[in-house]
Amino acid sequence: MKTTSQAKIRRMPGKKDRSSSQAARATLALREMLVQGRFRPGERLREVPLAAELHVSRIPLHLALERLAHEGFLQLRSTRGYVVQGFSREDIRDAIELRGLLEGSAARLATERLKDDRDLDPLRHASQEMLALVRQRTLTLEAFSRYIELNAQFHNALLELAGSRMLRRAIEHVCSLPFASPSAFLNRQQASPELRELFFIAADQHGLIVDAIANREGMRAEALTREHARVARRNLDEALQTLEPVQNLSGAGLMHL
Repeated sequence: MKTTSQAKIRRMPGKKDRSSSQAARATLALREMLVQGRFRPGERLREVPLAAELHVSRIPLHLALERLAHEGFLQLRSTRGYVVQGFSREDIRDAIELRGLLEGSAARLATERLKDDRDLDPLRHASQEMLALVRQRTLTLEAFSRYIELNAQFHNALLELAGSRMLRRAIEHVCSLPFASPSAFLNRQQASPELRELFFIAADQHGLIVDAIANREGMRAEALTREHARVARRNLDEALQTLEPVQNLSGAGLMHL
């Protein structure tokens, strides 16, 4: 016969699981609210109405707030609680530069750890299809959406080849910041002639990175990947020349220009 204490011990993991699940959902929802400009930089988050809106209790909400503070979206102030963090142009440029450094390290590790040339097939296929798409005279919305999907696949496959959990965690952390991810400005490139040129450059760089890894040229693969990330910095500079289009980009509400 099971004792009452044993029953309590057995029930506790379920409560923790539910709390963790609520915290994860709250984190995703609140991060999206922040990126979409629901709150302004410097604004204090009021926990009671926020918990009600997200349909979570205070404990999961606190876990979500702590997570987003760790990611850099929020700042904990002793007198005001959690406040929305703003980002300057320099912050975003630094985040992109850091992503380039980390992804460059991933490319070098992928070169050093590559055991079978067939492991490069996901990178090759994504790179070749992206290049074929940008060579089309007219890039349809459907084709452009496919390019964005392939671009995400390419960068993820590169991390897979590197085989480093620590490196993946660091890159995911950096990419969570507004404008820092590899696809942050792709939606503008379809319409802007200036950014479309960078679109072609990025597509070509994908193939060069694959070739460098295949040829076991670790330093070249690292340098190419770092340079590839700098295309995003050029995208940022182009986009910030006119403020109005930038405000339509995800995460623009967190920037103070």
